[in-house]
Amino acid sequence: MSDEQESAVQELPLMGAGDKLRAAREAMGVDIEHISAQTRIPNRHLEAIEKGKFDSLPSRTYAIGFARSFAREVGLDDVEIADEVRVELADMQSHRAVMAAGMEPGDSAKLPSAGLAWFGAFAALLLAAGVVAFVSTYFGAGTGPGPLIAEGNAAEAEVDAALAENSAGATGPLSSAGQVVFTALEDGIWVRFYEDGGERLLEKQMSSGESFELPAGVTEPRINTGRPDAFAITINGQAVPKLSDEPVTLGDTPISAAALLARADVPDSAIPAPN
Repeated sequence: MSDEQESAVQELPLMGAGDKLRAAREAMGVDIEHISAQTRIPNRHLEAIEKGKFDSLPSRTYAIGFARSFAREVGLDDVEIADEVRVELADMQSHRAVMAAGMEPGDSAKLPSAGLAWFGAFAALLLAAGVVAFVSTYFGAGTGPGPLIAEGNAAEAEVDAALAENSAGATGPLSSAGQVVFTALEDGIWVRFYEDGGERLLEKQMSSGESFELPAGVTEPRINTGRPDAFAITINGQAVPKLSDEPVTLGDTPISAAALLARADVPDSAIPAPN
């Protein structure tokens, strides 16, 4: 990091991760569009990161992976930024847990102690992990006997590596006729890709980092899996939201580029017409 960037970042000691990234970008004299072009991360996600709205991104792992890529591009320590994003996400989750319990912001008489708030957040995390493990064990389609791997450093590293690989191989903008690629983020993830009507394209347990490209000209491709949360998806090398952030059984789900863009709520005006 240059002296100018370091000075800009250190001006406000209480800056959040998003503020530090924005300050470093401005010190470099570049705009969001430049960072987006270098990292292949959509502008709206970069803007959300700079505003500290990490919970508005597709998932926790994407928030941390995107922030790390952003940090490297502007010369900041990506490990330090990733740690700060984790802390901010934990604070957001704790705040939501307090609000869900019926607390009214600004009413000091009703606010719990810091210890009680953290205990409540920890209990909520344990409950959520138990529910996810139960669903994965009893309703996952062919996921095998292995335990569910919680989102953590390993999953974040896989997403980060997938982003780097996708950036290197990006072939163009988002398009309803673009190349769709599914990349497994964990080992032993069972999946079946097929065409509408039953023509099988691929059926196997994929390994972590293994990718599958939908063949060109395939007719109405579909997916069947119990772990849609364990697949990163790109269109022409650009990441799009997962089919689900939780382990849930999906069957006969359309996965063409057009269907994925529709799920991601990408406006038609942002999608170039195919040649």
